[in-house]
Amino acid sequence: MAEPLATTPIRYSFGADEHLFAEVSDSMSLEAFFKGMAVTRAVERLALDGVLDVCLANASFQIRFDPDRIAPDALLEAVRGAEAQAIAERSLQTRIIEIPVLYNDPWTHETLMRFRDRHQDPDSTDLEYAARINGLADVDAFIAAHSGAPWFVSMVGFVAGLPFMFQMVERERQLQVPKYLRPRTDTPKLTLGHGGCFGCIYSVRGAGGYQMFGVTPAPIYDPQQTLNYLKAHMVFFRPGDIVQFKPIDRRAYDQAVAEVEEGRFDLRIRQVAFSLDAFLDDPVGYPKSLQEVLA
Repeated sequence: MAEPLATTPIRYSFGADEHLFAEVSDSMSLEAFFKGMAVTRAVERLALDGVLDVCLANASFQIRFDPDRIAPDALLEAVRGAEAQAIAERSLQTRIIEIPVLYNDPWTHETLMRFRDRHQDPDSTDLEYAARINGLADVDAFIAAHSGAPWFVSMVGFVAGLPFMFQMVERERQLQVPKYLRPRTDTPKLTLGHGGCFGCIYSVRGAGGYQMFGVTPAPIYDPQQTLNYLKAHMVFFRPGDIVQFKPIDRRAYDQAVAEVEEGRFDLRIRQVAFSLDAFLDDPVGYPKSLQEVLA
């Protein structure tokens, strides 16, 4: 029988001279995320001289440090001490955010057609392929499943502002789609991507290997910080955010794009208390109660 995650020690290793890497779990889950969050917050409270960055990920975290200010062994000892003292947090004050999405849009469609030779099924679109391998009747059924329950942001990175998230449903209902056989050299900005059980939003245009399902008009990374919800920080998402996708049509998408260009666009954002135990006890009903906050 596997040892409970709460009592399983974290595995530590050093990356070159300036990084301490910590593996919380072999598998990605909300419990692994919450354990990593508890330890990283405990490390941050230590305010260790020489610690430059503490970066939380899905089931791991990494600490960047200055070895001239703190010795690697001293850092490792302090982090292990923080792990021993940290009480795994089971609740979180966070945000639920409604993200509008034009599924099956013309821009990702044009892009995916250019790269069919890199796809598992060159004769179908990404949405058609995803629907079929998940046992869903058609593209509309897949979109309904994709937008039917909220998503939990477990890390932000890879490129500036890109959120990785997994859907808050029972494990057997999680949508699973492999990445492209070979990465594309192009992905439209603000594309909804999916690889494995993880979804993402490509914050900028560039290379990528996730399946493409649609686009959002909502900027999520802006160094100019033009829009109201980006005034506080140029990177919008942060770990612990909850995302609810809202399907929109082309007319609503075009209107939103015009509002972005005019600096008037805004997102629906509500403060919410998330309970890990409440979700684990009722993975169907509890996410619906979170969705009602946006109603």
